[in-house]
Amino acid sequence: MNRNDELYTIYMSILEKELITAMGCTEPIAVAYCAAKARDVLGSEPDRVLAEVSGNIVKNVKSVIVPNTGGSKGIETAVAIGIVGGDASRELEVIADVTEEQKQAMRDYLARGIIKMLPMDTVHPLDIKITEYSGDESAMVHIVDDHTNIVDIEKNGEVIFHRDIEASVSDEKEEYNKLDMEHIYDFALTADIDDVREILDRQIQFNKAISAEGMHGDYGANIGKVINKENASDTRGRAKARAAAGSDARMNGCELPVVINSGSGNQGLTVSIPVITYGEELGASQEQIYRALLISNLSAIHLKTEIGRLSAYCGAVSAGASAGAGIAFLKGGDLEPISHTIVNALAITSGIICDGAKASCAAKIAISVEAGILGYDMFMNGQQFYGGDGIITTGIENTIHNIGILGSKGMYDTDKEIIRIMTCVD
Repeated sequence: MNRNDELYTIYMSILEKELITAMGCTEPIAVAYCAAKARDVLGSEPDRVLAEVSGNIVKNVKSVIVPNTGGSKGIETAVAIGIVGGDASRELEVIADVTEEQKQAMRDYLARGIIKMLPMDTVHPLDIKITEYSGDESAMVHIVDDHTNIVDIEKNGEVIFHRDIEASVSDEKEEYNKLDMEHIYDFALTADIDDVREILDRQIQFNKAISAEGMHGDYGANIGKVINKENASDTRGRAKARAAAGSDARMNGCELPVVINSGSGNQGLTVSIPVITYGEELGASQEQIYRALLISNLSAIHLKTEIGRLSAYCGAVSAGASAGAGIAFLKGGDLEPISHTIVNALAITSGIICDGAKASCAAKIAISVEAGILGYDMFMNGQQFYGGDGIITTGIENTIHNIGILGSKGMYDTDKEIIRIMTCVD
């Protein structure tokens, strides 16, 4: 594949859109971004706020600490910090520069009890609509399907921006549907390193930094430290521990940024940290690590395309399988072992549910990375799962399609039941 090929341009575009920087769990950050944008449209601090959100937003904001809030959680916290301290121009880094004065202002704002949250009846798992009022003035911002995808802006009931939801989704999906493992492998082998260096250097720098912070600090259940204590003697153990440690920190209020994948910082950590760890400890060149990261990143995006951003299907599963593919490449594997690694890993861990962003995500990451590595080990020992073994079918693209259907349609009711349980609604 060369730079003049249409697929080359598309794959570069996907990487540039997906491998972006975020501070904090992306769902509360999306809420804060929406609130900050609405405040800008309103032109003043609102005296009352209505936040309407989908069940998946509730699920993923409920139990995770919002950075720069002094350890607070919840929709109302994300809305409040977005209003009093958010910079909407920073998008998923909207609350990266909150001051101590703004943190106190957030606490005062919350104490007024003027933020009302309502669950939204919507077919979109990622759906956020925030309406802010100041006297007789109002502003509404609506985000759908992607964390910064604004589809509607209104001021005093008048539409000042509108984007057709289905048209925007269709255009993007057409691009993403051009991903397949054969061309991902080809792109990873032939990509001009100068084209991807900046994106991947940022991923390496930021994700290693938050992983190190997770190993050093005291965050959540400290899964990374637990794994490291028991398994620090080999690369496999260190890869799992460091990936989990990054999630430990991120889910529990760490204010360092992460380069995300498929809209998720946890998935960004999972596809990168194990590959970087293996690359460094195997003595791989920087170029080899870059190319392995291209495989892991694009594979994860491919696996998540049909599932969607939010689902009852744990995103760490896809990311862990993809990390295994990147590790397979670093160990000299071509398309065959890479593909079998992914299929084997998916056969092992595809039953892990997503029950929201929280401390246990770190443990799910570790298990998923283990499955990715085991998937490679199986192939190298002449073992594999075959078509007809459960949800696995002949051909990697067919298996990926099965996973997509399972994660989006098959687990639709599961998702609703998880949300019901989490919100204690009978």
